[in-house]
Parts: sequence; structure tokens; C-alpha cells
Amino acid sequence: MKPRSLLSQSPTTSLKLTTGCETLDACLHGGFPCDSLTEIVAESGCGKTQLCLQLSLCAQLPISNGGLDGSALYLHSEFPFPFRRLHQLSRLFHLSNPSIYADHNDNPCDHVFIQNVHNVDHLFDVMSKIESFVKNSKTRLPLKLIVLDSVAALFRSEFENTPSDLRKRASCFFKISGKLKQLANKFGLAVVITNQVTDFVESSDGLSGLRIGNLRCLYSSGRRVVPALGLAWANCVNSRVFISRSDDSICQERREDDERSGSSYVSRRARRRFDIVFSPYLPASSCEFVITGEGICGRDAEKMDSTFLESGMVVREHQIDTRSLDKSKTLRLRLEKSVESSLGHRLNKTVNFGSLSYHTYANF
Repeated sequence: MKPRSLLSQSPTTSLKLTTGCETLDACLHGGFPCDSLTEIVAESGCGKTQLCLQLSLCAQLPISNGGLDGSALYLHSEFPFPFRRLHQLSRLFHLSNPSIYADHNDNPCDHVFIQNVHNVDHLFDVMSKIESFVKNSKTRLPLKLIVLDSVAALFRSEFENTPSDLRKRASCFFKISGKLKQLANKFGLAVVITNQVTDFVESSDGLSGLRIGNLRCLYSSGRRVVPALGLAWANCVNSRVFISRSDDSICQERREDDERSGSSYVSRRARRRFDIVFSPYLPASSCEFVITGEGICGRDAEKMDSTFLESGMVVREHQIDTRSLDKSKTLRLRLEKSVESSLGHRLNKTVNFGSLSYHTYANF
């Protein structure tokens, strides 16, 4: 890559990709920027993949609606890929945005290209073919988003903790980020990379506890953690956001108004926090959100009469802080309607360029 002036282009003037959640968009000042690498750091189960799936669909929205009017390439190294969840979100996205597909015989999943990545060498091979794929693609929506989920999984067992291997690993970091930045700048792409965390272990050199960005310490599920891959990788990304999971859950006890069954069940949704760790264009900020069947929902954006998909049913709920209720009281909810409890998946078509095949999956 050739050096360029930092004043030649500001991320604040680039297009931004909405997350599909107004609360997160406000925290990001509009969404994830193009021409930039954004890293999402979180432990397993916090919602990294959920957010990436949502971004892959939101990329298809018109630019006027916060999208990029384009398709997404999803590189996944964490197996298995959540096809069922993608189809569930795709179905809801199609219902919410029918005008995008009204004049075309396609659906949202046709514009999410999924490529599995097994190791670092495989990733280099895939990245070398992305440029050709962008130029020669004949799909209706051009490629505008690349997701790598996750980078840490590729380095989990390939390198030893020796000086020579650490140097090789750092070299791979800069090659990966350099190629992705080149693609982002050349084609105006948004690039989102997920990363895992490890437990904080205080060392004699103090590097594991080195403060990077706005947050002095990172905590998730009641324990202190640090982003995986260390300081070398932290210098490869433009922005880093951190998702943490709280031990306390939002619990709601529900009872169906059916005299015959009188059944009851309890739903638990963990409270999650979204923090800006560092970014060249964003101030320190944070927000809270929950994950429902319909996707990510900001806590301050929850409506008094919202609808969410859960356990194969659409249920009408009311925003009530159940922690302030007497334990003997319950929330009586009315069943709105039932939906399919399972969503299968099938291979729809394959787009081939050279020796690389990108698979797109369709809902049915």
C-alpha cells in the first residue's frame, strides 16, 4: 500500500452502515464506516455474530436508509455457521423491507455470500480472489461489506509462544489488515472483524494489562478480560468496539391466558453493553442492548408495546422492570400468533470466479 495523507479523507465523510438498531447507531454516530477496519471484541455468547449477521442484511438497504445498497461477503472461521439464525433474520428483514425485492425474484439471503476459512493460508488465498470477485460479479447488488468472523480462531493453534513464531504471527497480522484496508479503500467497502477475549493474567512486564483506548479495564461476565492477539493486532485496526455481558438478566415470567392449559414459562435475556474502545472519529461512549428474536434492540429504544420473536412464537410484551415487582406477581401476556418453530436451509446457488466458490443460501 502506498502512504497517503491522513488529511486527504476523513472517516466522518465516508458512508456508514447502519446496525439496524437506533441506539447502537447513535453510539457510532451513524454506523460502521466504509474505507475502514472496525473490530468487534467480545467473549463467546455476547452477540458478535448476531451483530455481523444483522450488518450483512442491513448492507442491502438503500443509502438513504443507512445501508450501502450492496451485498456482503461473510468469511467465517467459527464452525458451524448459524444458517438457521440467518434465515430467521432474513425472513423478518424481507417483511420489513419488501420494496427492495418487489421487482426482483430474490431474497436477502441471495446477497450474503458465505465462505468458510480454515486457517491463515486459506484466508490469504481467499483474500487474493476478492478483488476479482468484486470486479467480475454480475449480482444485482455490488459487494460493499466484508465480515471476518473471527480472526482469533485462525491463530488459535497455528503458532507457538516462541519469539520466532510471535514475529511470524505479527507479520501475518499486518498482511491481513493491509490487504483488507486496500480493498476497503479501493472499492469503498466496510470491513468488520470480530475478535475474542482471554482472561486477564497479570504479568511481570505488565503488557497484558496495558491500557489501550478509552477503557482502563475490560470486564465481561464478572471477570476482567483482554482482547486476544495482543498489542500487535490492536495496531492493525482503525476502530475497536467492545461488547460485554452482564451476569444479571432481564427476567420475565409469562403465563398464557388459557384456562385449559394454565402453562407458564420464564424467559431470560442477558443484559449487554456496547463500548467504543478507540476510534479516530468517535468519542468515548456506550449503550446497553438486548438480543431478541428480531435482532439487536437498544434498551432505551424498547417500546412499551413491542413485539419480539422467541421460542417460535411472536409474543406481545410490556416494558416493565420485573425486579421491582413482587415475586408472587406475574406478567400476563396474550399470545399474538405462532410462527414456524424451525427454519431449514438449503444451498441456493454458487457464484464461481477462478478456483474460488462463494455460496449463497436462500430461505424457503
